[in-house]
Amino acid sequence: MSGVLIREAVTEEDRRAAFAVRREVFVGEQGVPEELEYDALDAGAVHVVALGADGAALGAGRLLHGPDAAGQTGGAAGVGSLGRLAVSRAARGTGLGAALVRAIEDAARERGLTAVDLHAQTHALGFYRKLGYQAYGEEYLEAGIPHQGMRRAL
Repeated sequence: MSGVLIREAVTEEDRRAAFAVRREVFVGEQGVPEELEYDALDAGAVHVVALGADGAALGAGRLLHGPDAAGQTGGAAGVGSLGRLAVSRAARGTGLGAALVRAIEDAARERGLTAVDLHAQTHALGFYRKLGYQAYGEEYLEAGIPHQGMRRAL
């Protein structure tokens, strides 16, 4: 991951880069309809973007907090919702996904949150378990893809 910069996407250029990775991974590779991938929650979310040394977008994720997170976390106070975690095909297997999760957790701590919840695609359960997340509830379909709820105390 040498030369990769991970930061909150505060500029419009950063947000476009983050959304481009999401489009590549979720819409292009996984077939998620674009109208499901981008939603009203994007407006108030904290977006994180990973940029290569050449400025190319390599990864992205978002954190929902406050009232926006309530629908994802069951309304638990102090719990944020990590979502839309995407790593471009070229950057997979480099540790970038774990670094993005940690950056989102840092953003959650900065906002006073005490835990992070997520909806993991079931093929990624092992990845999140290694990062300290614990599965809960029943498996369910989201955008036609099997998911499982997971949470980690910060």
